[in-house]
Amino acid sequence: MPTVDLNSDIAEGFGAYTCGDDEAMLGIVTSCNVACGFHAGDPEIMARTFASAKEKGVVCGAHPGFPDLWGFGRRRIPFSTGEIERLVAYQVGAAQALAAYAGTKIAYVKCHGALGNLCEVDRPAAEAVGRAIKAVDPKLVWLTIAAGEQVRAAETIGLQGVAEIFADRGYTEEGHLIPRGQPGAMILDPDAAAARMVEMVKEGAIITASGKRIVTAIGSICVHGDSAHAVESARRVRAGLEAAGVRVRAFAAG
Repeated sequence: MPTVDLNSDIAEGFGAYTCGDDEAMLGIVTSCNVACGFHAGDPEIMARTFASAKEKGVVCGAHPGFPDLWGFGRRRIPFSTGEIERLVAYQVGAAQALAAYAGTKIAYVKCHGALGNLCEVDRPAAEAVGRAIKAVDPKLVWLTIAAGEQVRAAETIGLQGVAEIFADRGYTEEGHLIPRGQPGAMILDPDAAAARMVEMVKEGAIITASGKRIVTAIGSICVHGDSAHAVESARRVRAGLEAAGVRVRAFAAG
């Protein structure tokens, strides 16, 4: 029986501002990527999210991004590789502390937004992230964008990597995510998202906008938590996978 993880980016509010329905999402996913305060999130939200995830048996990961609250971490900032190392290490440490405070732990790291997109195609940036993770805790798993430079960087640095595909994003002919704002970038129909995830997992391949197959390992599926249709998409993706005989479970131990 094929097995895959289902994850979502959560804890992305800030102060009095909310973003997404984290409680509903935690009832569906097997892993959750917790914002660490740079692109979104704060100590209150982080502690509350970690506690809820522990109660629901959901495995937790740190979700570091660029320090860009205004742009939600989706604007590329020209940091040096050394600066990237330190900003990732800082956020992973914050996630570890708030998880411990809530009586749980983080098991993995996944880059957010523009930082993740940069590391998908830029090997030095990807290796900077990998060095930061390994320096903080070499036992942490690195959740990497499938078929990108993060996958190869994890192998080079000696971290366990798990390749991730996206239920709500389209893919270019090279296997990269179509940039937000371009046609085909977002998959808004929950049923379409579910059908394509079943197809990709069963074929072991990314399916591009034209239908091209790019063979890749697939260990996890992400449904972004900040969209209006996020919870329904996650629910239908999970139901579709299970109906197709795919076991949905976390890739790391909580």
